[in-house]
Amino acid sequence: MSLIKTKKGFQRFRFYWQATMQRSPWKVRYFLDTEFTSFDDCQLISLAIVGEDGREFYAECSDFDRALCSDFVNATVLPQLGQFPGRSIPFLQIRQELGEWLSTIPKKPKPVLCADFMGDLTLLNHVIGGKLPQGWKEDLVAQRIDQQRLANYFAIHGGNHHALHDARANALAYR
Repeated sequence: MSLIKTKKGFQRFRFYWQATMQRSPWKVRYFLDTEFTSFDDCQLISLAIVGEDGREFYAECSDFDRALCSDFVNATVLPQLGQFPGRSIPFLQIRQELGEWLSTIPKKPKPVLCADFMGDLTLLNHVIGGKLPQGWKEDLVAQRIDQQRLANYFAIHGGNHHALHDARANALAYR
């Protein structure tokens, strides 16, 4: 199934995906993406988790050190911040809200946190101050992301290198 390139078509696809594409009755996948200052001095900028069941978490860190941002981050990531009012909050509040959000996820079917980059999982563990709650599994899924579906998502919605858009794109492009 391919992503339809019209806004109306995408809405139909998303409804179909949410209604029928939970790929297993035994687990629910949650797709993680983060944006961070640089590979050298990594601080969280934003974090998103998008579930096959429609649940979403998104936050932007209001107290990261902008001086640590790479040229790429300054040019590509920072201009996209602020699209979701009320979601720019301090790091410790992100830790608290994310921990609360994770605790609301049912343990059955088994929750699986999927990432396309190991650094996202490492940064998430730093944000929550340890490992995922008991019952969660982690899965690196970069090789299972359909690049054409990914490109179609960004062609319609933009937002490449925005944590929430990247997580949504990965959720739709996963095969």
